[in-house]
Amino acid sequence: MSTIESAVEGTSSGTGPAGPIRVLFVCTHNSARSIMAEASLRQLGGDAFEAHSAGIAPGEVRPLTLRVLADAGLPTHELRSKSVDEYRGQRFDYVVTVCDSARQQCPVFPGEGERMHWGYDDPSVAVGTQEQQLAEYRRVFGAIAERIASFVAASR
Repeated sequence: MSTIESAVEGTSSGTGPAGPIRVLFVCTHNSARSIMAEASLRQLGGDAFEAHSAGIAPGEVRPLTLRVLADAGLPTHELRSKSVDEYRGQRFDYVVTVCDSARQQCPVFPGEGERMHWGYDDPSVAVGTQEQQLAEYRRVFGAIAERIASFVAASR
Protein backbone atom coordinates (compact mmCIF):
# COMPACT_ATOMS: atom_id res chain seq x y z
CA MET A 1 0.00 0.00 0.00
CA SER A 2 1.39 3.41 -0.95
CA THR A 3 1.81 6.22 1.55
CA ILE A 4 -1.06 8.09 -0.09
CA GLU A 5 -3.30 5.02 0.10
CA SER A 6 -2.46 4.49 3.77
CA ALA A 7 -3.28 8.13 4.50
CA VAL A 8 -6.69 7.70 2.93
CA GLU A 9 -7.30 4.37 4.66
CA GLY A 10 -7.37 6.00 8.07
CA THR A 11 -4.00 7.32 9.10
CA SER A 12 -2.00 10.28 7.92
CA SER A 13 1.11 8.55 6.62
CA GLY A 14 0.61 6.08 9.44
CA THR A 15 1.40 8.72 12.07
CA GLY A 16 -1.91 10.07 13.30
CA PRO A 17 -5.69 10.00 13.29
CA ALA A 18 -7.75 10.11 10.13
CA GLY A 19 -8.30 13.50 8.60
CA PRO A 20 -7.35 15.46 5.56
CA ILE A 21 -3.99 14.71 4.02
CA ARG A 22 -1.79 17.71 4.87
CA VAL A 23 0.50 18.87 2.09
CA LEU A 24 3.03 21.72 2.11
CA PHE A 25 4.45 22.92 -1.21
CA VAL A 26 7.77 24.74 -0.86
CA CYS A 27 9.54 26.98 -3.34
CA THR A 28 12.13 29.71 -3.01
CA HIS A 29 9.86 32.78 -3.07
CA ASN A 30 6.37 31.26 -2.82
CA SER A 31 5.33 33.51 -5.66
CA ALA A 32 4.42 31.20 -8.55
CA ARG A 33 4.96 27.41 -8.60
CA SER A 34 4.13 26.59 -4.98
CA ILE A 35 1.13 28.95 -5.08
CA MET A 36 -0.09 27.20 -8.25
CA ALA A 37 0.29 23.82 -6.56
CA GLU A 38 -1.55 24.95 -3.42
CA ALA A 39 -4.46 26.38 -5.41
CA SER A 40 -4.66 23.30 -7.63
CA LEU A 41 -4.70 20.86 -4.72
CA ARG A 42 -7.32 22.90 -2.88
CA GLN A 43 -9.56 22.70 -5.95
CA LEU A 44 -8.88 19.14 -7.08
CA GLY A 45 -8.39 17.53 -3.67
CA GLY A 46 -11.42 18.99 -1.95
CA ASP A 47 -11.92 18.07 1.68
CA ALA A 48 -9.60 15.07 1.44
CA PHE A 49 -6.58 17.39 1.42
CA GLU A 50 -5.35 20.42 3.34
CA ALA A 51 -3.03 22.36 1.03
CA HIS A 52 -0.46 24.96 2.06
CA SER A 53 2.52 26.64 0.41
CA ALA A 54 5.53 28.53 1.66
CA GLY A 55 8.86 29.93 0.58
CA ILE A 56 12.42 29.80 1.85
CA ALA A 57 12.72 33.56 1.12
CA PRO A 58 9.11 34.63 0.49
CA GLY A 59 8.30 37.53 -1.78
CA GLU A 60 5.02 38.60 -3.33
CA VAL A 61 2.65 36.46 -5.35
CA ARG A 62 3.29 37.34 -8.97
CA PRO A 63 0.43 38.99 -10.86
CA LEU A 64 0.76 36.51 -13.73
CA THR A 65 0.38 33.66 -11.25
CA LEU A 66 -2.90 35.12 -10.06
CA ARG A 67 -4.04 35.72 -13.62
CA VAL A 68 -3.37 32.13 -14.70
CA LEU A 69 -5.18 30.78 -11.65
CA ALA A 70 -8.14 33.11 -12.17
CA ASP A 71 -8.28 32.16 -15.86
CA ALA A 72 -8.46 28.51 -14.75
CA GLY A 73 -11.37 29.34 -12.46
CA LEU A 74 -9.44 28.86 -9.22
CA PRO A 75 -10.03 31.17 -6.26
CA THR A 76 -7.10 33.46 -5.48
CA HIS A 77 -8.40 35.67 -2.66
CA GLU A 78 -6.75 33.67 0.15
CA LEU A 79 -3.41 33.17 -1.59
CA ARG A 80 -0.39 34.98 -0.18
CA SER A 81 3.33 34.44 -0.03
CA LYS A 82 4.34 32.86 3.29
CA SER A 83 7.57 31.82 4.95
CA VAL A 84 8.34 28.23 5.88
CA ASP A 85 8.83 29.65 9.36
CA GLU A 86 5.03 30.00 9.67
CA TYR A 87 4.80 26.22 9.49
CA ARG A 88 7.61 25.21 11.83
CA GLY A 89 6.40 22.71 14.40
CA GLN A 90 3.46 21.59 12.25
CA ARG A 91 3.10 18.07 10.92
CA PHE A 92 2.59 17.33 7.24
CA ASP A 93 1.89 14.10 5.45
CA TYR A 94 3.80 15.42 2.44
CA VAL A 95 6.32 18.21 1.97
CA VAL A 96 6.78 18.80 -1.75
CA THR A 97 9.52 21.04 -3.09
CA VAL A 98 8.78 22.44 -6.54
CA CYS A 99 12.14 24.03 -7.33
CA ASP A 100 15.71 22.81 -7.00
CA SER A 101 16.78 25.66 -4.73
CA ALA A 102 14.02 24.91 -2.21
CA ARG A 103 14.88 21.23 -2.39
CA GLN A 104 18.38 22.01 -1.13
CA GLN A 105 17.31 24.50 1.54
CA CYS A 106 13.98 23.15 2.78
CA PRO A 107 13.93 22.71 6.55
CA VAL A 108 12.91 19.45 8.15
CA PHE A 109 9.48 19.46 9.74
CA PRO A 110 8.92 17.37 12.88
CA GLY A 111 6.82 14.33 12.13
CA GLU A 112 7.23 15.02 8.43
CA GLY A 113 5.65 12.28 6.41
CA GLU A 114 7.06 11.89 2.95
CA ARG A 115 9.29 14.47 1.29
CA MET A 116 8.97 14.67 -2.47
CA HIS A 117 10.50 16.83 -5.18
CA TRP A 118 8.54 17.92 -8.24
CA GLY A 119 10.88 20.25 -10.11
CA TYR A 120 9.39 22.82 -12.49
CA ASP A 121 10.86 25.66 -14.51
CA ASP A 122 10.51 29.09 -12.91
CA PRO A 123 8.00 31.03 -15.00
CA SER A 124 9.00 34.29 -13.32
CA VAL A 125 12.27 34.33 -15.26
CA ALA A 126 10.52 34.12 -18.62
CA VAL A 127 11.46 36.90 -21.02
CA GLY A 128 9.65 38.42 -23.95
CA THR A 129 6.32 40.13 -24.30
CA GLN A 130 3.71 39.84 -21.59
CA GLU A 131 1.88 37.29 -23.76
CA GLN A 132 5.05 35.20 -24.07
CA GLN A 133 5.58 35.36 -20.31
CA LEU A 134 1.92 34.47 -19.73
CA ALA A 135 2.33 31.47 -22.03
CA GLU A 136 5.21 30.24 -19.84
CA TYR A 137 3.12 30.64 -16.68
CA ARG A 138 0.31 28.70 -18.33
CA ARG A 139 2.70 25.94 -19.43
CA VAL A 140 4.11 25.53 -15.92
CA PHE A 141 0.64 25.69 -14.38
CA GLY A 142 -0.56 22.99 -16.77
CA ALA A 143 2.29 20.68 -15.75
CA ILE A 144 1.64 21.31 -12.05
CA ALA A 145 -2.12 20.80 -12.38
CA GLU A 146 -1.56 17.54 -14.25
CA ARG A 147 0.74 16.28 -11.48
CA ILE A 148 -1.73 17.34 -8.79
CA ALA A 149 -4.54 15.49 -10.61
CA SER A 150 -2.42 12.31 -10.64
CA PHE A 151 -1.55 12.79 -6.96
CA VAL A 152 -5.22 13.17 -6.03
CA ALA A 153 -6.27 10.21 -8.19
CA ALA A 154 -3.68 8.00 -6.48
CA SER A 155 -5.26 8.81 -3.13
CA ARG A 156 -8.71 7.54 -4.06
